[in-house]
Amino acid sequence: MRTPIVLALLFTSAATAQSVGKFTPTGNLTRQRLFHTATLLTNGRVLIAGGFAILAGWPAWASAELYDPSTGTFTATGDMTAARYFHTATVLPDGKVLIAGGNNSIAGGSFLIPLVSAELYDPATGAFTPTGEMTTARSGHTATLLNNGKVLITGGAPNKPSATAELYDPAAGTFTATGRMAAARWGLKATLLASGKVLIDGGRSEDDFDDRPNAEVYDPDTGAFTVSGKSAYAGTFPAASTLLTNGKVLDVLTYSCDPSDLAEVYEPSAGTFTATAKMNKARGYSTGLLLPDGKVWVAGRDGSSWPNGSAEIYDPVTGRFIRTDDLVMNREEGHTATLLPDGTVLLGGGWICCGYSVDTAEIYRPAVLAPAPALFSVSGDGRGQGAILHANTDRLASSGSPAAVGEALEIYLSGLTNGSVIPPQVIVGGRMAEVLWFGSAPGYPGLNQVNIRVPKGVVAGLAVPVRLLYLSRPSNEVTIAVR
Repeated sequence: MRTPIVLALLFTSAATAQSVGKFTPTGNLTRQRLFHTATLLTNGRVLIAGGFAILAGWPAWASAELYDPSTGTFTATGDMTAARYFHTATVLPDGKVLIAGGNNSIAGGSFLIPLVSAELYDPATGAFTPTGEMTTARSGHTATLLNNGKVLITGGAPNKPSATAELYDPAAGTFTATGRMAAARWGLKATLLASGKVLIDGGRSEDDFDDRPNAEVYDPDTGAFTVSGKSAYAGTFPAASTLLTNGKVLDVLTYSCDPSDLAEVYEPSAGTFTATAKMNKARGYSTGLLLPDGKVWVAGRDGSSWPNGSAEIYDPVTGRFIRTDDLVMNREEGHTATLLPDGTVLLGGGWICCGYSVDTAEIYRPAVLAPAPALFSVSGDGRGQGAILHANTDRLASSGSPAAVGEALEIYLSGLTNGSVIPPQVIVGGRMAEVLWFGSAPGYPGLNQVNIRVPKGVVAGLAVPVRLLYLSRPSNEVTIAVR
């Protein structure tokens, strides 16, 4: 029996049953914001950045703030180098956040001046610093962290929807062009599939703003986009696209200017969309989040309960939506939703039709709480030497037996979703590792195992940090030795 596994089992944590999903208020943001970003950091706090407010002069914000789940409060952090909204925010393998593009001015409700600039937020210092510029100015684009550690930027609108795409390389701090999409898109959705490819869906095309172009799939290995299936519903656009634990993608749909109760599921193996059950409410500008139990939480504008908005849950097993509690704070769109480390959801900012932005925030508590994955350590406290073995041995990757670049290792942890085909992303020494296998540890019920290959570029050391990103939530950090 492997001693590290026995020690690791002492560190397991079980999901806690709660009442049916409810919303409760939490602290207010430091200012009104809509079309801002909210990013869960590796320290468990949430970075809120940019956006604008429907106030005198329609101010766009360069300011940023942090939400602390332990206190339920927002506090200011460093300002961005430029005011931004319709930008993107992506956590990089080293824990910094890439902020890219967006608009930096608004006048009378008209969106102005898309940006080519990008910057990095460092949680350790609370400061933003410039990084390389994008190859083109963008707003309403997407940013997706690939399994190779680079960030795929797609679409957006410099002056009209764009078909261009580019890659950000964190090691070099530069953007370079990659394959071109078949359709120009603004306000599109991008979903990292279980295969490591990226589904590009929806968005307004420069050719026809009233018709949704076919989906496309980006292959990081070739840098090319391939046209895929077309929506099952003509005239609709995805308000939210969410990867399911079975590898399919749920789209909740809206019409160009009107709410919809329609939803569909994309099957990657066939490249097709098929209709699924309708939502309980006609919605627009919805937000979708995959919960750790495999269900999808959807919240946003509700055509029948203006102005609060409401939420519901999609169960992929039954293919049906279930009503949950209504929002307690008025908000309809332009808000953000963030899955927190304890399994609750932070909903913040946004606006109320017609003409009011808000600074309120609230917490949604699912019926079942599931914390973020926990990497096991030899000490049992989730720190220091990890329960990480040389593959097919009982030896720890420790100072007495360090790992080598390119070697396969076994990582032991808890918190992966049972039966899920979504692989975790594993970061070793700030580099993305290749995941060779993941799932339940053979012969040890309740224990998870991830097999990886030590990535190139890792700096040798006796305490190289290892952490995991799963369903957008970071694990704790443990260490291994690398020679």
